[in-house]
Amino acid sequence: MSGIIGSKLNVRGSGPIGKLGTDGQVLTSAGAGKSIAYEDIAGGISWQAVETGSTMTAVAGNGYPIDTSSNECTITLPASASVGDTLIFSDYARNWATNKIIIDSNGLNYQGEDDTYTVEYSTDGLSLAITYMDATQGWIPTTDDDVTDAPSKGNQEGIFGYGSGASNYSLTNLVSDAGVVSSDVTGVGTARYSLEACEYGGDKGIFGYGNGPVSITNLVSNVGVVGSDVTGVGTARSNLAACGYGDDKGIFGFGNDNSTEVSMTNLVSNAGVVATDVTGVGTARDDPAGCEYGDDKGIFGFGKNVSNTKVGMTNLVSNAGVVATDVTAVGTARDNLAACSYGYDKGIFGFGNTGSVTAVTNLVSNVGVVATDVTGVGTARHLLAATQYGGDKGIFGFGNDGSNVGMTNLVSNAGVVATDVTAVGTARNGPAACSFN
Repeated sequence: MSGIIGSKLNVRGSGPIGKLGTDGQVLTSAGAGKSIAYEDIAGGISWQAVETGSTMTAVAGNGYPIDTSSNECTITLPASASVGDTLIFSDYARNWATNKIIIDSNGLNYQGEDDTYTVEYSTDGLSLAITYMDATQGWIPTTDDDVTDAPSKGNQEGIFGYGSGASNYSLTNLVSDAGVVSSDVTGVGTARYSLEACEYGGDKGIFGYGNGPVSITNLVSNVGVVGSDVTGVGTARSNLAACGYGDDKGIFGFGNDNSTEVSMTNLVSNAGVVATDVTGVGTARDDPAGCEYGDDKGIFGFGKNVSNTKVGMTNLVSNAGVVATDVTAVGTARDNLAACSYGYDKGIFGFGNTGSVTAVTNLVSNVGVVATDVTGVGTARHLLAATQYGGDKGIFGFGNDGSNVGMTNLVSNAGVVATDVTAVGTARNGPAACSFN
């Protein structure tokens, strides 16, 4: 998921209530109403002063109230541990949803996964007790009600595919977890351009729609292998956008059905099945872009409306795939841009055409707020694509600056766009891109 990140153990609580192992008792993180089981854990804990720093090192046997009112807090666990060692972390100011805690397991496993995974908790009011079990499982949450969430390594790799140049292409170019683009891979499926792509199933992708217009799709496996054409579902169209939502699903939206701009959407299940049309919400337009934000939500933005006017409004997508009404434009109105996620839970719109090509970008916060223009870096162009890679970084690639190009621009996990990287693969315009693991 796109969302599951850089190596991210995707853990979220739903509030200050948890369950302890097998005792079946509901626990609360508040003082009153704690079960005996919780008190058994907390009774031998030595509570420390409120921690407000951005980093701290935990000591076994201690409890830490963590106040993230001003910043996130990265917690480094002990480098060695004995069976039964326990730690408790509590959201002192009920602010973890705004500024999360990040747990570095410091060489030991966490829920059976090694410390290349980033463990994050981002629920207001949560109290978390963890106990060291053994070398295999390492630290196990014992009072977090999301302990049943499976650890999942974030989408580390990406793929650019299809596009147009000397002819229409179905070739692809893989992107490594270090952002290195590979040479052309022989195409599978109908050669086309002005299509879109997004993630689904947590670790796979899907290319869909395109010029013609058509509604065919091509699934991408979790090793980057593109499947043959799947018969189309939904209105055939081109110049659309797509993004992930809900951790493991996707959505195609907007576009042009060869007669006019449209706003309908088509949901993609966590098995890669595309659903029939959902009535459009928001301004009908083509050539917008879309990306994920906030771990499990999405955003469509920018494009060109039925009056052929470039626009900058956005439409948020809930974690249930529901598209919201227009949000007033922020940033330069443009079309034929691209977007991707970065930094685990944020997004970026970039490049496009304002009447002339541009390299300007607009960051998207983890609550879906679009920021004002950031001065462009790299070759100004449009008709490009973008995807996440390395779990928490992004990459813009290909496009047209007056002629077709193949250069790429990496996006750091802080949303900073880098200068051009020499082109690899066939220069082309109108490709699509998505991540996989």
